[in-house]
Amino acid sequence: MELRAFAEMVLFSDSLDEKVQRPKDKLTDQIPGESLRVAAPVRPANLQFAARRTAPLMPKPQALADPAKRAIAHHIMANHELQALEVMAMILVTFPDAAPEFRQGMVDIMFDEQRHTRMHVQRAAELGLNFGDLPVNSYIWTKATEYDNVLQYVAGLPLVFEGANLDHTVELEDCFLQKNDRRSAAIMRAIHKDEIGHVQFGMDWLRKLKDPQLSDFDAWQQALHWPIRPKNAKGNSIQRDARLAAGMDADFVDQLTAWQDNAAAP
Repeated sequence: MELRAFAEMVLFSDSLDEKVQRPKDKLTDQIPGESLRVAAPVRPANLQFAARRTAPLMPKPQALADPAKRAIAHHIMANHELQALEVMAMILVTFPDAAPEFRQGMVDIMFDEQRHTRMHVQRAAELGLNFGDLPVNSYIWTKATEYDNVLQYVAGLPLVFEGANLDHTVELEDCFLQKNDRRSAAIMRAIHKDEIGHVQFGMDWLRKLKDPQLSDFDAWQQALHWPIRPKNAKGNSIQRDARLAAGMDADFVDQLTAWQDNAAAP
């Protein structure tokens, strides 16, 4: 199967099962195709992006004692993972001339995103909520449509959304353990381990693509689209060791930790 065909299946299939099914055959990248801008992914009727502010918000930690609220949390995270998968597919068809090593690395991460989506979908169902029973937002996808090049992608999705997930996964794991939901906690721990590799992919390609005269942190910050800022790349408790394991140097982590939201719109 061609990598392009896999990306198009993720983008244009109206079957969730097809979107999250890992190909059985090894993917080749001999026909990357022409650049294609995609306004929105095709989705099943029950997973269409909802109007702004109509999708449920992540339940507060204290609310997760209720299994129904934990189901909502997994429903929201399933949509996050599905959006990330669709964004990665969009990047592959938008930038077919990207380095072959980048494109293959993206596919490997997409396989993780498929698995993450399936885990959240299954756990939500176990807790009584089918994926698509609630409205879903398009925030990650919408921000990704602003990326004009691969550098902006690695600055945005791997180093902001997945970077923040280094913290959020641990925070949610702790919350689930406090509610004696070991199954949900184990899912968050597994995703946390994967996210370290995803963030490392972003750091590696940031360094390959940036202006060599800029520091990692400055190059990253310059590649972000307002209103995304460094504050969006962290949770309530910075997982320093995870970031160091993901290839960030100590100075990068220190600047991220100390960053204060005092910036004004450009």
